[in-house]
Amino acid sequence: MSPLTLRRSPVKGLLYMLVAVLAFSAMDASAKWLTAGYSVVEISLLSRLISPFLALAVELQQGGFGTLRTRHLGWHLFRSVANGLTLLTFFGALIFLPLADTVAITFVSPLIMCALAVPMLKERVGPRRWTAIVIGFLGVLVITQPSGAGFGWGAVLALGAAFGDALGINITRRMSVTESSHSMLFWSSVFLLAAFVAAIAFVPDLWIMPSGRDLLPIAVLSLTGSGAQFCLAQAFRYGEVSL
Repeated sequence: MSPLTLRRSPVKGLLYMLVAVLAFSAMDASAKWLTAGYSVVEISLLSRLISPFLALAVELQQGGFGTLRTRHLGWHLFRSVANGLTLLTFFGALIFLPLADTVAITFVSPLIMCALAVPMLKERVGPRRWTAIVIGFLGVLVITQPSGAGFGWGAVLALGAAFGDALGINITRRMSVTESSHSMLFWSSVFLLAAFVAAIAFVPDLWIMPSGRDLLPIAVLSLTGSGAQFCLAQAFRYGEVSL
């Protein structure tokens, strides 16, 4: 795929990214609250619960159900696997680590994105951005303390989330050539919800009926998680991954 076919509108991309990061912050805080009483599978399911409906609402404004048609279901499935890996490992890391530590470790994700963007998208990453990548990796090494004092399952899961996120972002950028953002949100959510429901059907203990005190964080989790995913797809539709 030629990089010339990819859109470049940096300001629009950065604005969408800003909104996505703000929404993800609220989602992360809600998820941390819920890890005290719910499984990571249930939290992951709840985070995508309304995503298909958001996608359908957008597509009604964009020309009808025909905009959800795709000839690239394989890519949608591949993207769903990356997104599912990110959700499960990130929420799993929150069980072992404070929210701030988990987020700090996953800051390596943008750095992996840049590295993957070179072979996957043929992006040119200049010396300044590569310098930022090296400094960022050094920072992650300090946070995770690879000597063994602070490196455990929480750090491993957080790094797994960072890799899954980076892979999913590059796939999103590549797919944006032919697929709309709401189409990517719809198909990934359908695949993920089907997988999570199947997992709960086989292991019923993964589901606990939400209590009244948790309804607000669940609502915030679902709304911000879905909105963040849409804005993220829009961000990388218009902006280079390395940017």
